[in-house]
Amino acid sequence: MGRKVVVWRHGRTQWNLAGRFQGQSDVELDEVGVEQARSAARILTGLKPAAIVSSDLLRAATTAAELGVLTGLPVRPDAGLRETYLGTWQGLTREEVAERFPGEEEAWLRGDLERRGGGESMAEVAARALATTAGALAEIGPDDTLVVVTHGGSGRVLIGAMCGLPPEHWSVLGVLSNCSWSLLVQRTHRWAIAEHNAGTLPEPVLADDR
Repeated sequence: MGRKVVVWRHGRTQWNLAGRFQGQSDVELDEVGVEQARSAARILTGLKPAAIVSSDLLRAATTAAELGVLTGLPVRPDAGLRETYLGTWQGLTREEVAERFPGEEEAWLRGDLERRGGGESMAEVAARALATTAGALAEIGPDDTLVVVTHGGSGRVLIGAMCGLPPEHWSVLGVLSNCSWSLLVQRTHRWAIAEHNAGTLPEPVLADDR
């Protein structure tokens, strides 16, 4: 069957709801986010995970803890799975970014701005998330399942990089909604997406990094 990786985004926060760029700000889950984590964890137990590794930011760690309780597995925190560091954009809405840093968001959307707010590039985020995931995969069996609990932006670039997509194509992957996940299955020479953004309906999809 081969190894499997579940890339699971954290539950909702009030900053998600308000459309604020969270980045590496340590924002906790709101009440809806906690319930999302509990509900999703009940489904993910059916995949019989062998290990759980999580971003050490509170919103991801709290989400991962719900699955840890149900499975009895320890959750290994790792800063390599943190969301993209967004520098001066963190804590701001799109409107506030446009007001304080005119033209930056348009430049980002055109592909002319590599580091939002002077923070990390997508390639840097992918490299650290890949390293963490590879380390965790090395510790499970050939047919086991690893759950990686992370964030919208870091989750998307991790999936794209694992599947061998060039960075300019990572954006074709739809945004992971809060507490939804993608399932990657290891083939002989590559990883393939078996499910993407599972668990979204009927919840609306909120943008990543926010």
